[in-house]
Amino acid sequence: MNVFLDYDQAELDRAYTQTAWAPNAEEIIRGYGTKSAAVRERLSHRANVSYGESAAEVLDFFPTDRPKAPICVFVHGGAWTLLTKDESAFAAEVFVEAGVHFVAINFACIPHVRLPEMVAQVRRATAFVHRHAENFGVDPQRLFMLGHSSGAHLVAAALTEPSAALGGNGDAVVRGALCASGSYDLEPVMLSHRGSYLKLDDAEVEALSPLHHVRNLSCPLKIAYGERESPEFQRQAKSFAQALASVGRLDELLIAPGLNHFEISMTLAERDGLLARAALEMIDGLA
Repeated sequence: MNVFLDYDQAELDRAYTQTAWAPNAEEIIRGYGTKSAAVRERLSHRANVSYGESAAEVLDFFPTDRPKAPICVFVHGGAWTLLTKDESAFAAEVFVEAGVHFVAINFACIPHVRLPEMVAQVRRATAFVHRHAENFGVDPQRLFMLGHSSGAHLVAAALTEPSAALGGNGDAVVRGALCASGSYDLEPVMLSHRGSYLKLDDAEVEALSPLHHVRNLSCPLKIAYGERESPEFQRQAKSFAQALASVGRLDELLIAPGLNHFEISMTLAERDGLLARAALEMIDGLA
């Protein structure tokens, strides 16, 4: 029996299990931590800057030498349950060398908090960076967000939440964002095995599905996915891009040829990588 589109339960569960589509997933996930540790050894940075009241609400700031430089806030993935800022600095060097400050934010994950609070923490971290831009030596008019996997959902959800904190009412705090390999409609996610730990009610599913709230956006988004991701993740990206285009908020839809869900994330740490190039081009183009 189909539970969503043409998927039966087993097929839908597999569609939302990215390791089933990426035989090198564990290797790449381990690499997030080892590469991030190496970057921390090479780059000067401010670690564990508190942006909120809880112990989880801290960030690491990697400065560039460029005066009044733009800044990129990175939101990690991990199926809303895994990883921290300690695995989120692997791309910092590429951005710092390009004249862009880089921030790796930490936030509590499921089961320690629920998804609405995860989105709220991402919003608080980003608003904190903007509010303290002068202290960081940042151009407050050139703040950019970047998210991969569940981090892409968190970025999109934070930006489409209907309040002024990140750019409502015509006062844009965030000037642009790149969302790679995310889920933007939580209905099929909840019908998959992930629903067992997300535990959202119908109102929360609707509120936290960025696909349904694109009119709240005050900045353009680039959307990206890998050619070897599950067809369902590819559908999510295409559907969200189409919704963004309908309200004039799609900057670009990018496809990474031959790359799976995890391989595409590593292009952030490559100077000529698809995601690094796309992010830096968008940042450079911000007024």
